[in-house]
Amino acid sequence: MIVQQLENQSPFTTKDGSTIRSILDRTNAPVEKQSLAEASMTPGQSTDRHYHKLFEEFYFLLEGTAQMEIDGETRAVGPGDAILIPAGARHQITAQTKLRFLCCCAPPYDHADVYFD
Repeated sequence: MIVQQLENQSPFTTKDGSTIRSILDRTNAPVEKQSLAEASMTPGQSTDRHYHKLFEEFYFLLEGTAQMEIDGETRAVGPGDAILIPAGARHQITAQTKLRFLCCCAPPYDHADVYFD
């Protein structure tokens, strides 16, 4: 049985500029098909607009509010919102307040699958 505690995971900055802590992924568990991380952003911070050729993502907002843009469509999002980001979709999230959300990727997150226009 693999159980990871969030507070034991070291934060790092992804290629898109967000700060994440991996909860379960290839670096800390025998994960093959998905990954789970917590992302945090400060008010006014945005990820760099990007896309992934291989993996789709789910964001699940835990606290704060943001503007989520996917392929040119923008929407206000907040706690309890789950967001699907299909593979290939250009996307960017901009924090309006202190923001914390879960990010699930399938297949698992890999810096090599982050592309910018």
